[in-house]
Amino acid sequence: MPGLVIVGAQWGDEGKGKVVDLLAERADAVIRFQGGNNAGHTIVLGEEIYKFHLIPSGILYPGKLCVIGNGVVVDLRVLSEEIEGLRRRHIDASGLRISANAHLIMPYHLLLDEAGEAKLGSREIGTTKRGIGPCYADKAARLGIRVQDVLDEKILKEKITAAIEPKRQTLRAYAKDPRLDLHQMTEDFTSFGHRLEPYIADTPPIAWKALDDGRLVVFEGAQGTLLDIDHGTYPFVTSSNPIAGAACVGAGVGPKSIDHVWGVTKAYSTRVGAGPFPTELRDGVGDRLREAGAEFGTTTGRARRCGWLDIVALRYSVRVNGLTALVITKLDVLTGIDPLQVAVGYVGPEGARFEDFPYHQSVLHSARGETVDLPGWHEDISGAREIADLPPAARSYLDFIEERLGIPVAMVGVGPGRDEIIWTDVAGELAR
Repeated sequence: MPGLVIVGAQWGDEGKGKVVDLLAERADAVIRFQGGNNAGHTIVLGEEIYKFHLIPSGILYPGKLCVIGNGVVVDLRVLSEEIEGLRRRHIDASGLRISANAHLIMPYHLLLDEAGEAKLGSREIGTTKRGIGPCYADKAARLGIRVQDVLDEKILKEKITAAIEPKRQTLRAYAKDPRLDLHQMTEDFTSFGHRLEPYIADTPPIAWKALDDGRLVVFEGAQGTLLDIDHGTYPFVTSSNPIAGAACVGAGVGPKSIDHVWGVTKAYSTRVGAGPFPTELRDGVGDRLREAGAEFGTTTGRARRCGWLDIVALRYSVRVNGLTALVITKLDVLTGIDPLQVAVGYVGPEGARFEDFPYHQSVLHSARGETVDLPGWHEDISGAREIADLPPAARSYLDFIEERLGIPVAMVGVGPGRDEIIWTDVAGELAR
């Protein structure tokens, strides 16, 4: 069995959690490789709804090895709450492992994030204010606190002192905030260390062994390609690399360990926060997509911006990630919209046409999608379990996407439930 990377092919919120949850049943390990609790994965299991921000989606399978890799930034309060939430619902979390090298989101990171957005005012990026960016900044500046540091109180205190010192001017407005008390911070995080020590591990060998044994390892990404700090719509991006290449860095495996890369996309497009969105719909159709698709953020609750499917952006994602297959979610949300539109190009402010994703931000911010019409369908597709069960117009919609992107569709979501999915023949052994 291969190493399989699951990434978002749009601006995040594509339904990766459900996909990873389904694949986890067949996997030996699921490894989250980047991001933090600015991500949110929702899984519907019968009447139960589970929302995860840090713990990999495969945790719903008893004893499944679920790894938080070194590339993730971890808020220990959030993680502790998630573990406790699983316990209350009688879910076995014994398979959870946390990389000793993962960096920690500290209280001052949350304050810095809040202060940074407030300073930008109307030019704010639209971060989740979860401290993700400041934590990654400290990591790059070699001022980070790592998971292993909470196991040694003396080292922890020294590192917190060193990390806070260059931030005192920026944090001056919060000088009396009890969250910045050095002794309390040290005590709190040492306490976290005692509680979480059974989960802390040297995690790369977990992946190495599973891969050496020929088992399936699923590498789970957060956010989406167009939010990548290097390849996304900068500066309206996240602070990590959600693309497939980051799976190697964030999990501690070599490139040869990756055999397949599946990109997850909705059957339409959404985006949270500020930034360019060429196919955005600011009309009744956009409102309809938002309501039918329950497009409100798992982490923030913010309403998502909605628009037509964007082939230009998806083709860019195919190349950046080296996608080998596509997973299309929420196809059912398009039911009843006729005709459907799909963007196959962009038109710039002076009428210039772009078939490829523009590299220049001035062009992208003013570009609008150039669309073609495709026939819609009105039949309820939630009961479809094979491609042949779909109405002809729905099958044509999928065929159009495959043809334009040059890669096959592996799975199709037709409803929010775990079983409301179509596995295509492309998924092969993974699907069966």
